[in-house]
Amino acid sequence: MANQTNSGNERIDLAYRRRKNAEEMRHQMIAFVLMILLTLIAFAAVGYEEFSHWFVVPFILLLAAVQVAFQLYYFMHMSHKGHEFPAMFIYGGVAVMLLLVWAFTTVVWW
Repeated sequence: MANQTNSGNERIDLAYRRRKNAEEMRHQMIAFVLMILLTLIAFAAVGYEEFSHWFVVPFILLLAAVQVAFQLYYFMHMSHKGHEFPAMFIYGGVAVMLLLVWAFTTVVWW
């Protein structure tokens, strides 16, 4: 854990770690509930026949992007200090992937 104190007093350090762990667990539970809710919304959008195919597909892709962000920041702890280097590689990979999709889409459609 990157934000631990080292006060020399074990009782204070233990209380600090417990408080930080409880806060982290609360954030993970909120993110988990939100991801379940987003999944249910995606299922409802697919099941609701009044929605057009042109609305449902981008909507589900948007919900998927939000869930990827939740996964990275809460479950893979990318929001913590010390994860800048792996985050740089992940964002670099996403940038290369977007560039490739754009390039292939341009080549196929033109």
